Amino acid sequence: MAWRELGKKSIRASLSRLLTPTSHRHTSPCNSFSKLQLKSSSHSLQCIQESRLFHTTPQLLGRRGDDTVGLQTHKKGKFKKRPENAKPPVEAPYIPPKLKKPAKSSADKIVEIFEGMTTLELAQKCGQSVAMLQNILVNVGEKVGSEFDPLGIDIAELIAMEVGVNVKRLHSYEGTKVLPRAPVVTVMGHVDHGKTSLLDALRQTSVAAKEAGGITQHLGAFVVSMPSGASITFLDTPGHAAFSAMRARGAAVTDIVVLVVAADDGVMPQTIEAMAHARSADVPIVVAINKCDKPAADPNRVKVQLASEGLPLEEMGGDVQVVEVSAVTKTGLDGLEEALLLQAELMDLKARVDGAAQAYVVEARLDRGRGPLVTALVKAGTLVVGQHIVVGAEWGKIRAIRDTTGKSTNYATPAMPVEIEGLKGLPMAGDDITVVDNEERARMLSVGRKKKMEKDRLRKMNEEKVSGNETVEEGGEGDDVAVVERVEMAIIVKGDVQGTVQAVTDSLKSLNSPQVFVNVIHVGVGPICQSDLDLAMATGACIVGFNVRTPPHSVCLAAAQANIKIKVHKVIYHLLEDMGNFIVEKAPGTFETEVAGEAQVLNIFELKGRSKSKGDDVKIAGCRVMDGQVMRSSTMRLLRSGEVVFEGCCVSLKRETQDVESVQKGNECGLVLRDCFDFQIGDVIQCLHQVNKKPKFISSESGAVRIEC
Repeated sequence: MAWRELGKKSIRASLSRLLTPTSHRHTSPCNSFSKLQLKSSSHSLQCIQESRLFHTTPQLLGRRGDDTVGLQTHKKGKFKKRPENAKPPVEAPYIPPKLKKPAKSSADKIVEIFEGMTTLELAQKCGQSVAMLQNILVNVGEKVGSEFDPLGIDIAELIAMEVGVNVKRLHSYEGTKVLPRAPVVTVMGHVDHGKTSLLDALRQTSVAAKEAGGITQHLGAFVVSMPSGASITFLDTPGHAAFSAMRARGAAVTDIVVLVVAADDGVMPQTIEAMAHARSADVPIVVAINKCDKPAADPNRVKVQLASEGLPLEEMGGDVQVVEVSAVTKTGLDGLEEALLLQAELMDLKARVDGAAQAYVVEARLDRGRGPLVTALVKAGTLVVGQHIVVGAEWGKIRAIRDTTGKSTNYATPAMPVEIEGLKGLPMAGDDITVVDNEERARMLSVGRKKKMEKDRLRKMNEEKVSGNETVEEGGEGDDVAVVERVEMAIIVKGDVQGTVQAVTDSLKSLNSPQVFVNVIHVGVGPICQSDLDLAMATGACIVGFNVRTPPHSVCLAAAQANIKIKVHKVIYHLLEDMGNFIVEKAPGTFETEVAGEAQVLNIFELKGRSKSKGDDVKIAGCRVMDGQVMRSSTMRLLRSGEVVFEGCCVSLKRETQDVESVQKGNECGLVLRDCFDFQIGDVIQCLHQVNKKPKFISSESGAVRIEC
C-alpha cells in the first residue's frame, strides 16, 4: 500500500510541474505581483487577463458562454486540391417571404379625439409609444410635459396625422348652452318628379324656371319660414343619376328626408337610391306624392310600390308619414308642413349655441371678384366673422358671412345655411369646417392634412396598381385569351361649383370600357382659361366645361389650331351624350368576321387540257346569289349539309362572260376557289368579310350611362 501512495504523490507532483508556468515555478506570488506593479496600468491589466484566460478551463469557458477570440480550436482536416474543371457554387436567388397584411392598416384606422385628452390616451388609441408622441410634440413646437398633461384637440389631430391615422373629432356639450333648433330637411327623389317645384311652392319663389334644362344640378340650401311661424332649413338635391354623391351628402347632414314621388310616374331608380341613402344615414322619411292634380295620377299605386320596396307606411301599420301634394295647385302643403314639424318635435332637435362652431360644406365655388366661396350649414356652435377656420385641407380667416338672401351678417347659428368668404383655396364639397385659435395653428393643420391626403392618394394608387397586376396575371394564364386594344383618352373637367365638378368627373369615369380608358387628369372650378389649354396641348386632352361661360375667342382659336376639342354644356344630359359619342369614335373597335352573302351551287363546269404553266384542271361553280352579295376580294367558305368543307380565297368571279368584283342578290355567277375541286350541286358558298364593330353608348331613362362593347 505504501508504494502505491508514493507513486500517486510522484505523479501528482510531476503533473503540477508540467502545468505550472516557468515564471511561476521560481517566483513567489509576492515578487510576481511587485514586478507587475512597475509596468503601466494598461499593460498590467492585459497580462492579468491573459493569465486568467490561460488558467481558465474549457469547461469554465463553456459555462460562461463568452465568445472570446482565440479560444476556439479548429480541427485540421486533410487538404484536397480542387479539380480544374470545377464550377463555382451556384447561389440560389433570394425569395422574400410573403408578409401577411394586417386586418386593418393604420391608414384606415379612425381615432376619436377630444379636447383635453392626455398624451397617454392618444398613444393607446394610436398604438404608439408615449416617447414617440412626445418627439412629435417637440417637432410641432409644443412644450413636452408629463404623459398625463391634457392636449388641445388641434394638437391631438396634428400628432395623429403625423402617425398616419384618420381622426374623428368629438365635442362635449358639458357646460354649454343647448337650445332647440330648426330641422334640416333634404328633398330627394327621381329626376323630374317636382322636387324644386315643390320647394318653390313652399317659399313662393321660382327657382325651377332658372335651372338649365329644367332640372336641378346643384345642391342648394335655404330657410323657409312657415305660416305657423316655424322655420325649416331645406336642402334641394338633384335627381339625375350623375349626382348620386350629392344626394349621399344631403342625407348625411340632414335630420329628415322628404321623398318626392310623382303620382303619375311611380317609384323609379333614383327613388330607390334615395331610400337607400336615407336608411344608411338612419334618417326618418316623409313621403310627398306630388303631381296629384294630373289626370293619370294614381297615389294608391305609388303607396303599394313603396311598400313593396320595404318602406313601412302609416296606412299599413308603419311609421312613415305619406302626404299627397301638388306643387302646381299648391294643395296639400299644409299637411306636409304639419308632418315635418311633427317629425321634428318627436326627434327633439337641440344644439349648443356657444363655443366653437361645427359646420359642413354643402357646396363650394370660385367667384371672380371674391375668390373661393363656401356654402356651409352650421351644425353646432356659432360661426363668427374674423375667426380662423380650417376646411378640409384649406384654411383662411372669415371675411364675410352672408345668409341665403345675400345679406351680410356677423354670425351664423345652428341649422343656418350661410355663404363664407375668406378661404385661401377651394375646399371639397362635404368637408368639415373647424374653428382654430390663431393663424399659425390653422396653417399647421392645413399643411398636415395636405401631407396626409397626398400619402393616402399615393398609397391608394399603389394598391390599385398591385391589384391590377394581380388581375392581369390571373387573367393571362390561358393562351387563348384575346387581347383587346385599349386607348387612353385624357380629359380636363372645369365646372361652376365643386359638387358638379365631382359629379361630372364620376360620370365620365363610369364611361370606361375595355377599349377606352377615360383618364381625368385635371379638375377645376371656374371658366376655361389659357392654362387649361396649355395642359391639354401637352397631354393631348379634351377639355370639358360644365355650366361655365364660353371660352374667349383667342382660346378657341388656339385650340382649333392645336386640334384640341373643347366641349361646353349646361345640361348634364347633353354633356354625357356628347362625351359618350366622342368616346365611341375614339374606340379602336374589334374586328369580327361576318357573312356578307350566300350563293348556292346550281351546276359544275370543268375546264380540261390547260397548259402546265397555268396549272391543273379547273372546276367552276355555277351559283345563284341567295342573300347579300358575293365579292371577289373576300374569303369564301364552302358548306355542305351545314358543315364547313373548305375555306379559301376566290380566284375568279364572272357574271356571264365578264369579270366582276361583286354580284348582288338574285343574280347568277361563276366562281373559282383556289385549290378547291370538290364542288357538289346544292352546296352553299358563303362570302366572309371583316367588320370593325365599335362600342355602343347606352343611356337609360334614369340618366345612367354606360359604354357597351
